[in-house]
Amino acid sequence: MTTRATVIGVGHYLPERIVENAEFEKTLDTSDEWIRARSGIERRHFAADGETTSDLAVHAAKAALADAGLEPDDVDAIVVATSTADLTFPSSATMVQAKLGITRGFAFDIQAVCAGFVYALTNANALILSGQAKRVLVIGAETFSRIMDWTDRGTCVLFGDGAGALLLEAQDGAGTKDDRGILSTDLNSDGRHKDILYVDGGVSTNTTGHLRMQGKEVFRHAVEKLASTARTALEKADMGADDIDWIVPHQANIRIIAGTAKKLGLSMDNVVVTVQDHGNTSAASIPLALSVGKQRGQIKPGDLIVTEAIGGGLAWGAVVLRW
Repeated sequence: MTTRATVIGVGHYLPERIVENAEFEKTLDTSDEWIRARSGIERRHFAADGETTSDLAVHAAKAALADAGLEPDDVDAIVVATSTADLTFPSSATMVQAKLGITRGFAFDIQAVCAGFVYALTNANALILSGQAKRVLVIGAETFSRIMDWTDRGTCVLFGDGAGALLLEAQDGAGTKDDRGILSTDLNSDGRHKDILYVDGGVSTNTTGHLRMQGKEVFRHAVEKLASTARTALEKADMGADDIDWIVPHQANIRIIAGTAKKLGLSMDNVVVTVQDHGNTSAASIPLALSVGKQRGQIKPGDLIVTEAIGGGLAWGAVVLRW
C-alpha cells in the first residue's frame, strides 16, 4: 500500500464587494473592453476595510471543513499560501488556527506569490507522506488590493482578493496512477527574474511598496514554463496530456491560460476558468477555481487534475492529483 494525500474537502470565500471593470473608467485611462481584451477579466472582489487575509482564509477553511464533514479539531496542520499576510509576524496560518479554535498541531505560511498554492500543496503532501500529519488544511488567501498602485492601469485592474482551501487526508492507495490523491509534484524557481514581477518595498528596506510588473516579460516566461512544469509533473506520474480531465491553472490572464493549454495540446473545454469573475487572486486562484469547478459540476471524483502556476521570483510549479 502507498500513502496518498487525498482531497476530502474544498471551499472558498470571496469578499462581498464586487468591482466591475467599468468602475476603473472613472479614475484611469482604461475601459471595460480594454481590460477584457488583454486579460479576460470582467470583475473582481475587494476586501472590506478591516477585513484581513486571515479573515478570508478562515471563511474558506470553514467551507472546506463543512464539505468534508469534519470539525476544526480534526486538523493536524494548517499551511497558508499568501504574499499579503495580516502582519509581518506571526504567520497568518497561526491566526487562522486561533480563529478556528484549534489549540493543537502546527501552522505556518508559505510565500511563493502566485505559485504559492502549488508550493503549499507540495509541502502539505510531504508532511502527510512523512507521517508528520494525517490531515492538513491547505489555504491560499490574498488581499492584493492592499498593494496596488491605483494610478498604474497595467496592474491595478488585474488583481482581486479571495481565498480557497483544500483539506488533505492521508489515505491508503495501491501505488498506481489510478489512486486518488496527489500523484506527483514539480517545483522550480529562478531568482534572476525578480525585476519583472515584485513589490517595491518591504520590512528590511523600511518602505511600503506597490506591485510592479513587466507584463510582456511575464507573459513570455509564463506560457513556456507552465507547459514545461505540467509536462514534468505528468511524466513523474507516468502520464501524459491525454490522461488529463481538467487543467486548473493559476487564473492570471486568459491568454496565458489558453496559450498553456494549446502547448499541452488540450482544448479549453478541459480547462476550469474563473479569471473573468475573480481576476488574479495570486495564491488563492487555484483553490478558488477548484472549489468553483466542483460547484459547477465540472470536477468529479476520479478526475485527473493538473494545477500549474507561476509568480514572482520567478517561482513556478505543477501538481498532478486525482480528485
